[in-house]
Amino acid sequence: MAGSKSSHTMRNIFIGILALWSIISLIIIVVWATSPDLKGARECNNSLKTLKDKYTEESNIWLKDRHALEELARQGRMNQSLLLTRIDLLKDQLRLLNQSLDLSLQENDRLNENITVLKGEIELHKAIEANLTENITQQQELIELLQHNLTQKAIDLDSCTSMQKAAQNLQIAAEKKTEGCQSSKQFLLKKIEKCKGTTQPSPESDGPPGPRSGVFLVGLLSISILLIP
Repeated sequence: MAGSKSSHTMRNIFIGILALWSIISLIIIVVWATSPDLKGARECNNSLKTLKDKYTEESNIWLKDRHALEELARQGRMNQSLLLTRIDLLKDQLRLLNQSLDLSLQENDRLNENITVLKGEIELHKAIEANLTENITQQQELIELLQHNLTQKAIDLDSCTSMQKAAQNLQIAAEKKTEGCQSSKQFLLKKIEKCKGTTQPSPESDGPPGPRSGVFLVGLLSISILLIP
């Protein structure tokens, strides 16, 4: 609308200038024709004819210029309408771009907040990892110590087992030896009782027992004492 008003104003100004120039030309012709110091009527007519021809030529030029200006004004209005349509389209696109930019800025702010939170979580996980690494190191050292102690205990257990087996074997051997001694003891006791029975004086004899039977009895007693555990 502003372009249309501007072109219309320029056209009116141009038409006014041409009209003013025509009026001034007519005044000059009239003054020249009525002046006593001017040339003759023939020269005035020639001049008037020349001026009329020039006016006609200028009028034709003015009409051509007017048509050209009107065409330019019409083209300008068309261009202005197209430009206004294009401006409206660009405004819509700019509005959509601004909305998209606002959304992008909001998303960027949200992503920055998430990045900050993630950085904090990463630092926390690093601290936890360092603590876990230290705990794992301590646990590994403890495991190695326990494995060493377990190995030592296993060695001690094997030693104790061997000693227990040896003790059991000794106990079995001692039990067997005790059984043998008890058997020998019983045998000797029987022999002693038998010997006592055979060495008692007969009713017909009042003298002391012979030296041979007494020596035999002392030997049996000595052997039984040595065999008793």
